[in-house]
Amino acid sequence: MTAEEARLQQIRDRRAHWNRWGPYLSERAWGTVREDYSAHGTAWEYLPHDHARSKAYRWNEDGLAGICDRHQRICFALALWNGRDPILKERIFGLTGNEGNHGEDAKECYFYLDSTPTHSYMKYLYKYPQAPFPYEQLVAENRRRGKDEREFELIDTGVFHDNRYFDVFVEYAKASPDDILVQITVANRGMDDAPIHVLPTVWFRNTWSWSGAAHRPSLHASADGVIELNEPKYGKRWLLCDGSPALLFTENETHSARLYGYDDGARFVKDSIHDAIVHGAADRVNPGQRGTKAAAHYQVTVPAGQAVSLRLRLTDAASHEGLLDRAFDEVFEQRRAEADEFYNTVIPAGLSPDARNVMRQSFGGLLWSKQFYHYVVGDWIKGDAAAPPPPAQRRHGRNHEWGHLYNADVISMPDKWEYPWYAAWDLAFHCVPLALVDSEFAKDQLTLMVREWYMHPNGQLPAYEWAFGDVNPPVHSWAALRVYKIEKKRRGVGDRAFLKRIFHKLLLNFTWWVNRKDAEGRNVFQGGFLGLDNIGVFDRSAPLPTGGHIEQADGTGWMAMYSLNLLAIALELAKEDPSYEDVASKFWEHFLYIAHAMNHLGHDSAGMWDEHDGFFYDVLHRTNDGHLPLKVRSMVGLIPLFAVETLEPQLVDRLPGFRRRLEWFVENRPDLCANVACMCTEGAAQRRLLSIVDEDQLRSVLRFMLDESEFLSPYGIRALSRVHKDQPYSLQVDGQEYRVGYEPAESSTGLFGGNSNWRGPIWFPVNYLLIESLQKFHHYLGDSFQVECPTGSGQYMNLWEVAAELSRRLTHIFLRGPAGARPVHGPNGVYQTDPHWRDLVLFYEYFHGDDGSGVGASHQTGWTGLVAKLMQQSGE
Repeated sequence: MTAEEARLQQIRDRRAHWNRWGPYLSERAWGTVREDYSAHGTAWEYLPHDHARSKAYRWNEDGLAGICDRHQRICFALALWNGRDPILKERIFGLTGNEGNHGEDAKECYFYLDSTPTHSYMKYLYKYPQAPFPYEQLVAENRRRGKDEREFELIDTGVFHDNRYFDVFVEYAKASPDDILVQITVANRGMDDAPIHVLPTVWFRNTWSWSGAAHRPSLHASADGVIELNEPKYGKRWLLCDGSPALLFTENETHSARLYGYDDGARFVKDSIHDAIVHGAADRVNPGQRGTKAAAHYQVTVPAGQAVSLRLRLTDAASHEGLLDRAFDEVFEQRRAEADEFYNTVIPAGLSPDARNVMRQSFGGLLWSKQFYHYVVGDWIKGDAAAPPPPAQRRHGRNHEWGHLYNADVISMPDKWEYPWYAAWDLAFHCVPLALVDSEFAKDQLTLMVREWYMHPNGQLPAYEWAFGDVNPPVHSWAALRVYKIEKKRRGVGDRAFLKRIFHKLLLNFTWWVNRKDAEGRNVFQGGFLGLDNIGVFDRSAPLPTGGHIEQADGTGWMAMYSLNLLAIALELAKEDPSYEDVASKFWEHFLYIAHAMNHLGHDSAGMWDEHDGFFYDVLHRTNDGHLPLKVRSMVGLIPLFAVETLEPQLVDRLPGFRRRLEWFVENRPDLCANVACMCTEGAAQRRLLSIVDEDQLRSVLRFMLDESEFLSPYGIRALSRVHKDQPYSLQVDGQEYRVGYEPAESSTGLFGGNSNWRGPIWFPVNYLLIESLQKFHHYLGDSFQVECPTGSGQYMNLWEVAAELSRRLTHIFLRGPAGARPVHGPNGVYQTDPHWRDLVLFYEYFHGDDGSGVGASHQTGWTGLVAKLMQQSGE
């Protein structure tokens, strides 16, 4: 057991809370739904970036390279000033959803370089220009650009020319669960000496202004370079600052005069330290050196090409003697070595140094993206006792049906700026790579989403903050089983108690799906946009302009997959508890009916399978107007492949009750079983196959999927066939044309804010599921079943080899090619060749369908972190 694994064990045994402190502080709390108290839900405009430095947040704090405790009572982060910026750099800047030509977008250069699961060691890099930060240029240029142009990034402004910037590294190392060492290293990459103000800042989340009754914590200077914290829950803490910097104190209170034009008498407010540094207004900070927010002010000039390091320590130790001396370095050296030791047990030894670096940074991003998320919808709707009441529209507006929702937990987020909130199906994918390093956290995250204060009383899982009632693909059961199996393989034993608990809750969610999303009771599911945003002809979350509804091939495919996932869990549990055999039989029955419905929508329709094309399509069902296939070749038609499971003969023989009911259906309902390939024919090792598609359908779908002129990109499977570049799909309805064309990168439409595109790019979550599905098909069909890959190449592979080829294409998005370039960075020469940039990796939301360059949210290590699992299981 490594030292890090021992710490994880101490957490499991509740012997030491190594996870009490972590990177749980968001990079952005402004512009979120939680902080929006407007009448019409205009979250981006209600609390913009320009207000963030002056307004005390109600729900969550934010900061640069920050940490906090699990309840976010105490926060620590970095602030910087280069002497030329109009504002103090305290948080990550970006464009709002209405400013960017493709929606919201972070406009900074920052990187999560490393983290252990307990956050015993963490490393962060922020690249800070020495020139004035180009806030106005970034906004103006992106507003000027149309949706047919790429986004204008910070690196495009020229502020990094001639290397005139600082690399600011922030490292954390824990000597004990409540003793945290901080090292800030500022490297001047330019050719001239350059001054910088570095302000490590500690503060309390404002919990006292809203109720008027909460006990107020306090900070004060207790000695030279020492800030003492007094917090009701944690008691005393001290921030030790090496070098005796000036200590600046204020209050974490709203600056009402600046924001609202009225003087509430508050002299020391949230932006007082900003005013003192940037405007030289020394009287804005408290001369009594006390408050609820404080910063240590370091003014340093960093020589050209050199670096300066600063030391701090946030500790619960009352004796401070020697805590910033040689022992400080020893703790850091030990924690770095332990981090390397831990990851040597996770990252395959055979990987190249480049692949190991990519995998390490992907885990770093996943672990840094944990955030404390606080949102009590009932309180948000009714308002706080000590604050003005929210507008009346709120009682019937966004999320009003989720009044039971009480969120106050550390949660795995897609990222900490673009998505500083959880999304149910994103989180399910996060948990798979997370299980490789911290299976307890992965299990806790999955369980959290089905708790009574998360899951709706009707069984629905909360989708995401903007609209909890929207519908994500039902992948929770898949993730639960994958995490169970990953942990079982790593530890030698599976957590059956976890599997039972989550299975019982997922039964409620499955029932919600069956009752709410099957419009005509025919096992055909609609579900809304199902996370695929603008993939279809219409906005599937809105009422159709044509009337009627869409019979969704993906919605129905997801539900078939859900049935098989729950069947697999039930069979696993039935190994030790025969009562689960009955439940397994029920999901076998559900799957049969769904598989039948995919091919038979009614007496006058063959279903979603188009026999002529050999592909699955959505079907538009208009009242009294029959069924119209929407012949868009997209991921919608590949998702039915996800519904596949194999049954091992040894397992079926151990479960006589399940076997009897299975055989009854095979013998007595051939009309249903005929659609299930292939219960009657045994495959490799006498296995049985449960799948929507038979061998002929599988070959047909794969012919499209593995065609490089259709779905197969050099970097994975595109979300939309490239054939629609020259042949866009067009539908005329009531004199209105609706079109879907191939777009390999950013969206050219404003649908879903214009910042998400399923019309051509490569998305990791669905690619990962395709790889897994191919492996399952191979498990049944064996090596003799081969397909051309790529289509038309004359090269044949079995399905295991096809899965490996897809995995290779996906991982090579991030790896250096023969010429040394990483496709993820596209034509950006700085990232490709500069020694201070070339080893830095960004894990984007999705990727260009033709060249593999990153698109969308630039730090979404969440589901793109699946690359770590691909490398772990298939190499590079």
